[in-house]
Amino acid sequence: MIPPELRDGLTRQTLSKRKLRNWALVLQAKQIPCRSEQIEGARQLLVPIADFEAACAELRIFEEENHNWPPPPPAPHPQQENTATTIWVLIALSLFYVLTQQQIDLFGHTPVDWYALGNADAGKILAGQWWRPVTALTLHAGWIHLFGNVVVGGVFVNRLCRDLGSGLGWSLVLASGILGNLANAIVQSPDHRSIGASTAVFGAVGLLATINLLRYRSQLRRHWLMPIAAALALLALLGTGGKNTDIGAHLFGFLFGIGLGLVSGFFTRKGRQLKRKIDKILAFAALFVISVAWLSALLV
Repeated sequence: MIPPELRDGLTRQTLSKRKLRNWALVLQAKQIPCRSEQIEGARQLLVPIADFEAACAELRIFEEENHNWPPPPPAPHPQQENTATTIWVLIALSLFYVLTQQQIDLFGHTPVDWYALGNADAGKILAGQWWRPVTALTLHAGWIHLFGNVVVGGVFVNRLCRDLGSGLGWSLVLASGILGNLANAIVQSPDHRSIGASTAVFGAVGLLATINLLRYRSQLRRHWLMPIAAALALLALLGTGGKNTDIGAHLFGFLFGIGLGLVSGFFTRKGRQLKRKIDKILAFAALFVISVAWLSALLV
């Protein structure tokens, strides 16, 4: 009978199922006969008396070589509370949708046609109306469209901002949405139009997948592409269905999210986060870009 501590071969201790299985595999690999038994409620590994010393030697080598294996999981990445900020941004997006449904006279528009001024019109974007890739992200075709982006986007953006901080997180999400709309305008026909925050939402999916890939690649090892594969599955599930789904915008938002995730990995490597002051500047910069874009659209 082989005791767990492998010292003097005399003391009996209970073996866990995992250790019993591992030890049995070691002995079988060395062609040492063994069998397990439940003795007085404790699991024991039995070997012939003639093989006892050899079995102890093999198991001692096995335990020494596998000491402290598997390695402990990495230290948890410092998280920033962001739920309230995310909720307020999503509320602001919802309130803006309510505003676009009202008859409002503004800057000579009687009333303002928000959708005509702000949709991602491919031909007009390429003609120089730079604001449209930005403003289109804030427009939605209805409550269902808005609700889907708020719920799905809220989950991913909140998780992203807990890792990166609100300013950097939202700035990268906005940038991926803008670049995604711009790239989509380049490849689509001039009469193509689209609206909705989903381009930025899938940018958040790409960002989160890439950041997790970079942060935990040593633990993923052979399965290092798993976060990207999971994100692609989500893109296929949520981003390619429906009559009015703009697959190109979703795909480009996702791809730019991956690219920006690689860039952000440089600034946040080894768990380092941006200083709070810089994070606030980035948050105001994102708000400034959206405000200037809509002001430009209204002044046309």
